[in-house]
Amino acid sequence: MSASSDKQADRQEGWQAHIITLFPDMFPGPLGTSLSGRALETGAWACQAHDLRAFGTGPHRMVDDTPAGGGAGMVLRADIASAALTETRNQAGDLPVLLPSPRGELFTQKMAADLALGKGGVFICNRFEGVDERFIEAHDLREVSMGDYILSGGEMAVFAMLDAIIRLLPGVTGSSASHDEESFTGDLLEYPHYTRPASWQGRDIPAILTSGNHGQIAAWRRAQAQEITAARRPDLWARFIAHNPAAAPKKPDDEKSG
Repeated sequence: MSASSDKQADRQEGWQAHIITLFPDMFPGPLGTSLSGRALETGAWACQAHDLRAFGTGPHRMVDDTPAGGGAGMVLRADIASAALTETRNQAGDLPVLLPSPRGELFTQKMAADLALGKGGVFICNRFEGVDERFIEAHDLREVSMGDYILSGGEMAVFAMLDAIIRLLPGVTGSSASHDEESFTGDLLEYPHYTRPASWQGRDIPAILTSGNHGQIAAWRRAQAQEITAARRPDLWARFIAHNPAAAPKKPDDEKSG
């Protein structure tokens, strides 16, 4: 357990993050700075890293073995991972357990928001070709993917997940209202932002944003968010239209009949 984890171990208030990893000194890492760092200091959340190696076998505390049936890489042993998770659960209680995995469900803003409403989570960081499937089945783990790419270990994925969750905890950001207009909220990407100077390299701030008409500004931002989403993320746009059919572009026949 890292020194920073020791410092937070006794804090039971706030959102509890328990991380099972071969590299406990990595945590809280970047999460100990900026917004998440201040939230850590105030007790809005607590970080406790659990050393997977402590549950290993033999003089070198091995936690992995060769894959059954042959193949490349090594596999995290079910008995080792289970012992680590059982011990962690004895401290953490009944918290959701997440395993970063390329075959898992996609981690989304909604998932982050749902987790932020709870008491915390247990995150298992794998560093091998895979995890023994029997461990996943025995503990009914929630496999979560950060996208269609491969990382060298689960720690980077956990950093990203925790950052997304922590910023949604009460009091962490300056205004919870800002979350309502962020990308992925309501299945839309965020609208463009502008600030001073009013003109830069021949590019001006859109006049509507300096008009003072808040109703028109809100409508412009909404239209921009829809246009950007439709162009860049057809998958999100289809989901948005399914939930908001009135926002679908009108067909020529519809315009004539209207």
